[in-house]
Amino acid sequence: MSNSGMPISRLATGGAVLLGIAMLANGAVMLAQPQSWFWSVPGVPATGGYNQHFIRDIGLMYVLIGASFLIGTKLHAGRAALWSFAAAWLAGHALFHFWEVAVGICGSDAIPRDFMGVTLPAIVAVLLAARAWRTEARPV
Repeated sequence: MSNSGMPISRLATGGAVLLGIAMLANGAVMLAQPQSWFWSVPGVPATGGYNQHFIRDIGLMYVLIGASFLIGTKLHAGRAALWSFAAAWLAGHALFHFWEVAVGICGSDAIPRDFMGVTLPAIVAVLLAARAWRTEARPV
């Protein structure tokens, strides 16, 4: 990927940096300290038993998502694709949480509990990806 293309706004860049750092940090903790992560994140123990392998698998996804947002702040060409793939996973994850409430796996208290860690990152990611596509679509 080259660094050609249009720059993105400072607000979008700042949002991507914050989201990237948060996702990368979450993933790093999931990889390095899966048991501590499991017991310290509200609601996680209620979703099933501790499984360090599964937590590390998902932790790797968070590291890759965080890296995608951070790399996308520097690369203009390809940013939209990087951010879109990351946003797709985060949005799917958030929708899965809503589905669990809809079918009765989790109570409705999961919606506000999960907002900051699941739903909000997905919303921000989708907005950033949409912004990146609009920026990338502009003629240079």
